[in-house]
Order: sequence, then C-alpha cells, then structure tokens
Amino acid sequence: MDDKAEIEQQTRRWLEDVVIGLNLCPFAHQPHQHGRIRITVTEAADEESLLEALQEEMSLLDAAEETEIETTLLVTPYMLDDFEQYNQFFDLVDVWLQEFGWEGDYQVASFHPDYRFADTDPDDPGNLTNRSPWPVFHLIRESSIDRALASHPDVDGIPARNIERVKALGADERRRLFPYLFGG
Repeated sequence: MDDKAEIEQQTRRWLEDVVIGLNLCPFAHQPHQHGRIRITVTEAADEESLLEALQEEMSLLDAAEETEIETTLLVTPYMLDDFEQYNQFFDLVDVWLQEFGWEGDYQVASFHPDYRFADTDPDDPGNLTNRSPWPVFHLIRESSIDRALASHPDVDGIPARNIERVKALGADERRRLFPYLFGG
C-alpha cells in the first residue's frame, strides 16, 4: 500500500471509529453510509499548493450534486504538522473563501493531531473531539449544515456531550481509537 492509500485508510478509520463510532458528529452517519463523504489526500507541501488543492476540491464539491458528494475531507500529511501554523493557515482559508465567493455557501472545519481548544491545556481530553491522524480541512456545504441543525433536537449541546464522551473513554479505548496519539 502506498503512503497516500495508507493515509486515506487511517483517515477513514478515524471517521468511522471516532467521528461516527462515538457519534461526535450525529450528521456524519448518513452521508458516510451513502458514500457521499469524499476523502482526498493532497501532496501539497507549501501554502500555495495547499490553497490550489483547496480550490480544486471546493470546485469539485461545488460542481457535484449533493447526492454525489456532500462533504470533503482534505488531508494534508506533508505540511502544517504544527498546530499553531495550521491554525494560522486558517486565516488564509477564511480570506480565500471570501475571495472565491464561497462564503455563505461553504464552511471549512478543522481537525488536527494536536488540536487544542482555546483556553484548554494541551493534554485536556476534550481536545480529542477534534484530533485526527493528520491535519484535515473539512469542506462542508452550508445547506447540509442548515438541514442538520433543523433536524437535531439539541445542536447546542453537541460540543459538551462530545467532550464528556471522550473524557469518559478508558485508557484502552483511547489507545484503540487514537493509536496515532497513544501508541495503539
């Protein structure tokens, strides 16, 4: 198996076991079940290449019917391994969304192996809710978000419930679900 295939497989395992398996995103199950979540690994190694990859994926998502591709996970294994740099790159992504007229139609969410919520300790277990095996940019249609928000009885409670869920994981579960963090 080549590196890209292995990276995609690790990302898919995280999506299935952590995001869907722990129900951290109650909206991910259906598009995953119907094959509408695209996972793509970019070889980008600099900001310009990554912005080009983001543009390519966003254009593909924009041109596709929602019944074909609902959302995309763009995995960036060759750069932005430092969370602070990754976070700073998000400023460029926000500008980029505006420049291409995608603001209001799409959002980009963040996942990273060292993800850290503001005002939390790096080792706070709550950070696990957004810790992926590789830096990931999640390209999401606003229409999907709107439907999800309208159909869920307690959207505002999701983050707190997720944090409680990952905090309740035992050491063995953490090693199994997050082998890239805990040497599973």
